Amino acid sequence: MIIANDCVVAFHYTLTDDNGTVIDSSKGQDPLTYLHGHGGIIPGLENELTGKTIGDAMKVVVQPADGYGELNPELIQPVPRAAFQGVDQIEVGMQFQAQGAGGQMQTVVVKEVDDENVTVDANHPLAGQVLNFDVSIEAVRAASEEELSHGHVHGVGGHQH
Repeated sequence: MIIANDCVVAFHYTLTDDNGTVIDSSKGQDPLTYLHGHGGIIPGLENELTGKTIGDAMKVVVQPADGYGELNPELIQPVPRAAFQGVDQIEVGMQFQAQGAGGQMQTVVVKEVDDENVTVDANHPLAGQVLNFDVSIEAVRAASEEELSHGHVHGVGGHQH
């Protein structure tokens, strides 16, 4: 069976940056399982997996526009220190959950701290980066009606949102 829309695909991957540093990997774990054509993985990777089958292995380079987007400078902004009530020690690199403009929860990373403000970055940690995937296809099957109606995979190793 070849990978097409409405297939459930399981694959192993190693993700590296342009310096060869490993960012993420499924080695030693269950493969990543997703429903093809339903936005479960970044578009640049999903597009390259279309038409592949079990046993195929490939390297995929994903540009920022097809990955986690370009770095958006508007998402880096100072927040009054008073907004961090109950947090005694605020350090660069710390992560906080914050409510975005549309009401959705988002993770922000502290970039800078001074006496009055905390500068936070709401960009995805991989925004603006070229992503290098080393992928091997482990399984391909037709999705069940329930999986298609829910838009994601059910069952073992299937709760990837």
